[in-house]
Amino acid sequence: MLRFAFFLTGVALVLGYKNPYYAPGRSTMVHLFEWKWDDIANECENFLGPKGFGGIQISPPNENLEIWSHGRPWWERYQPISYELNTRSGNEQQFASMVRRCNNAGVRIYVDAIINHMTGTWNENQGTGGNTADFNAFHFPGVPYGRNDFNWPQCVIQSSDYGCCPERVRNCELSGLKDLNQGSEHVREMIVGYMNRLIDMGVAGFRIDAAKHMWPGDLSVIYNRLYNLNTDHGFPYGARPYIFQEVIDLGGEAVKRDEYTPLAAVTEFLFGVELSRAFKGENQLRWLFNWGHQWGLLDSDDALTFIDNHDNQRGHGAGGAILTHKLPRQYKGAIAFMLAHPYGQPQLMSSFSFDNTESGPPMDNSGNIISPSINSDNSCGNGWVCEHRWRQIYHMVQFRNVAAGTALNDWWDNGSNQIAFCRGGQGFVAFNNDNWDLNETLQTCLPAGSYCDVISGEKIGNSCTGKTITVGNDGRAFISLGSNDYDMVLAIHRGDDSRL
Repeated sequence: MLRFAFFLTGVALVLGYKNPYYAPGRSTMVHLFEWKWDDIANECENFLGPKGFGGIQISPPNENLEIWSHGRPWWERYQPISYELNTRSGNEQQFASMVRRCNNAGVRIYVDAIINHMTGTWNENQGTGGNTADFNAFHFPGVPYGRNDFNWPQCVIQSSDYGCCPERVRNCELSGLKDLNQGSEHVREMIVGYMNRLIDMGVAGFRIDAAKHMWPGDLSVIYNRLYNLNTDHGFPYGARPYIFQEVIDLGGEAVKRDEYTPLAAVTEFLFGVELSRAFKGENQLRWLFNWGHQWGLLDSDDALTFIDNHDNQRGHGAGGAILTHKLPRQYKGAIAFMLAHPYGQPQLMSSFSFDNTESGPPMDNSGNIISPSINSDNSCGNGWVCEHRWRQIYHMVQFRNVAAGTALNDWWDNGSNQIAFCRGGQGFVAFNNDNWDLNETLQTCLPAGSYCDVISGEKIGNSCTGKTITVGNDGRAFISLGSNDYDMVLAIHRGDDSRL
């Protein structure tokens, strides 16, 4: 096992943090939001591994404050009280077992790292691992942190600060959460020790929560002290952790996302905003012909892309206009476009049901998380949505795997909301978001033969449960997508689950 930090400079350093190191032939990360470690391990072995998924973002694994006064809300996971690996998702042994089992199944683990702050001040004072804190004294003995480890003088970010005052955005408290000073050597040592421990256990990288609230120079020091990925878990020699930083920047921000791209990848919130607008009919699909940097998006190599995440599906963090599972037809269309298009590193959201935006995961009367149940059609029960198990979504993950390394070509549109394109000679996809039918003979770029549309059904033996598409010797095929079809997408490719 390699346990040393790997110091690099210039281009090599940047590229090192932007490779997710998926196992060969895989792509796409899914956020299994609030899942338990044992359930994630089972999902890696039984579904994600066999279906070709590349990785999982997990909920923060470190101890958080139990907030019973709000009914154990989802956001209590973002109220750290120590870096001990003990949460409602499981203990350290269960975490280590999950990482090992998922890596063995070819699925990588990416940790949601809460390193900007500790918990706010509450009447409650019990962590998920039994630790307590003296909030008024800024004393967190479970780490340990004390008063000198936090930014001073104490201040709280105001909404007006985001447009004018980067120093307040980075030095003041986010929603009253006690703001760590990452310029402190002790703070750096504690954070790096926590993250390196996780790398030792086999994780592949980190989502950096609230990155825009930390100084890029401080983050650079922390990243450069991280170990290489653990070769005992199948990572290549010298591999650096994949880091994607949460920086919400839709324009007009005092803190710019471009300040963080020299360090590592960045969560591209504008991606989901614009695709949601298009697939909700607020913009025409034909304009997506030059989707990517020309839309004001980050360079493809810099971007972690998604339609919705755990924040904005609840109206937080650039939310409000975002498609979610609650509008399934349009949502599946946007997800299919994300996975069919070569731009960025895509991430899927896997949710639990909620009406109250503060609600925590399905739980029993004692606050214990209830595991998802798995139905005969691959869907989930017990209050879990599991979008990643929707046929139209996991089949598009396989489409992306087949099309890997190819460019977009042979774009077609009808001048409105019917579009289609090829991915090299590997795959073809069509969309109809108009209120009239699509009936066209289009270039698929595929070899002659019969193919199963992986959206309307799947291949069973030598037949299709959904639409069958016949491609001629010239690569063209008649494509029909009715305006009232269950899905607005049709997709075929050269992989075994599509070609007859």
